[in-house]
Amino acid sequence: MFEKIIGNNQIKETLEKSIKQNKTSHSYLFVGIEGIGKKLFAIQFAKALLCLSEEKYCNKCKSCIEFDTNNNPDFSYIEPEGNSIKIEQIRNLQKRIQEKPIISNKKVYIINDAHLMTQEAQNCLLKTLEEPPEFATIILIGSNETAFLPTIKSRCTIMHFNKINKEELQKYLLENYNLKDISESMIEIFQGSIGKAIKLKDKQEKYEQLEMLINKIEQIDLIELLNLSQILYQSKDEIDEILEYINIILLRKAKQNYLYTNCIEIVENTKKRLKQNANYDMSIDNMLFNMWEEIN
Repeated sequence: MFEKIIGNNQIKETLEKSIKQNKTSHSYLFVGIEGIGKKLFAIQFAKALLCLSEEKYCNKCKSCIEFDTNNNPDFSYIEPEGNSIKIEQIRNLQKRIQEKPIISNKKVYIINDAHLMTQEAQNCLLKTLEEPPEFATIILIGSNETAFLPTIKSRCTIMHFNKINKEELQKYLLENYNLKDISESMIEIFQGSIGKAIKLKDKQEKYEQLEMLINKIEQIDLIELLNLSQILYQSKDEIDEILEYINIILLRKAKQNYLYTNCIEIVENTKKRLKQNANYDMSIDNMLFNMWEEIN
C-alpha cells in the first residue's frame, strides 16, 4: 500500500493493520513538517479505504480505477482557497458528506493544509466530526498542530509524522535523481523533508560554492571575499534559504572555532534588516564585512 513512500514505517504498519482489521477511524489528523509524505500517505490510505476488494488496494476494482483517474465520486480533496480554508468550503463538505457512497461502501474527504482553516471553518467542521456518517472518513493534513482547536484534535486519531532520516534521504536522491556526494551541510538543510530535498536538489553546485566561500573566509582578504561572493548578490529571490544554509555551515564550524558563533548572530541581524526592507546589496556588504572582521 505504501511501498513507494519512504519513511514513517510505524505509521504504515498502523494504517495497514487498521484496514485489514476493519478498525479505521472516522477522522484522522496527519501532522508533521512540510514535505515528508503526509499527503501521499493520505491519498494511498483513501484509495485503500474505498477499494471494493476484500484484499484492499487491489488496483483492479471500479473504485481503484476511477480513483487513479481522479473520477471516483466517493473521494473529495479540499485545499485552501487563497490563504485559508473558508467556512463556505466546510459547509459544502457537510452537505455532500451526508449523501451515500455511489461506488464504494465509504466516502473519504481529505483536507490538505488543514491548519489554514479559519476558526469559523474549524468550528463548523467540529459538528461533522462529532456526528459523522457511518460511511465517512475525514483526513486532515497539517504542518502546525497548534493551529488546530483542541476540540478538533480530541475527535481525531492523530498521526505524528517524523522527519526522513539522512540515510533514507540519500538513498532516495540517488535512486530517483542520481544525486551523490551530497555534503553534510546540504543534507542538514533538507531538514528531513523529501519535499525540500527535491526543491533544492538542482542547487547543489550553488550550495557547494557557498560552503567553499565560508570555508575560505579566514584565508582571504576582504576584496577577494567580495569577489567570491557574487553568488549572494545574484540570489535575492532565495536569500532566506541561502542565509539559513550559511548558518548551518557556521554552526558546524563554530564547534571548532567559537568566533563563528558570532557570525551566526551577524547573519541573523542581516535577516532582520532584509525583512525590514533594507537595501539588499548594502545588507550583504555589511554582513560579509562584519563576518570577515570577526574571523580575521
